[in-house]
Amino acid sequence: MHAQIVLFDGFDPLDVVAPYEVLYAGGTASDGAVSVELVSAEGAREVVSGTGGLALRATGALDPGRAGLILVPGASGRVGEPGEVPDQDAGAGEWRQDEFIPVLLGRTLATELPTLLKEAMGNPEVTTAAVCGGSLVLAMAGLLEDRHATTHHLGLDMLDATGVHVVRARVVDDGDLVTGAGVTSGLDLALYLLEREVGPRIAHAVEELFAHERRGTVWRHQGPVPVGL
Repeated sequence: MHAQIVLFDGFDPLDVVAPYEVLYAGGTASDGAVSVELVSAEGAREVVSGTGGLALRATGALDPGRAGLILVPGASGRVGEPGEVPDQDAGAGEWRQDEFIPVLLGRTLATELPTLLKEAMGNPEVTTAAVCGGSLVLAMAGLLEDRHATTHHLGLDMLDATGVHVVRARVVDDGDLVTGAGVTSGLDLALYLLEREVGPRIAHAVEELFAHERRGTVWRHQGPVPVGL
């Protein structure tokens, strides 16, 4: 399995680094069955995160035709006070530090990323994953309508407004779409993908290495519907 982790201006570093390390370790433990790289819609470049100007380098362009996994992170920025909204022109111009997270996520719509993600999600050989606000990137691009997904608890209402079947779970498996909730769920999502795609022995070995046990039950659209709860 080859994994492409997408970088965009203002991304959340933990959404990227946690899955990257898990998948990289999975590749080592599986003798190369998993490979992982950082990409962007624009190609190889330095991409500045929303956390203190920390930058990571995308080594290539996102390739929606390549079989494997594509993972979209969320953004790091201002959450704001209840009821606080950005200025009307906050989404205009170039990216700035300390912007509202919805604005940072919305900026991706003005790039080639939505087109590339749409192509990827139409490829039966690609599994698309998202951590935290990455689900909102996909949803705002109109790619998650009638799908089951989750995101950070502060973004669940926004996700619901886009026509997504919102699930309050740490990891949601909707077939070729797997999403994680808050930022640290990137660890759990990547470990689950290792288990699903490579095997539980590899996932368990990486869990032991990182001294981290996955939390919660992975939600899947299977089995009887709960009643009386």
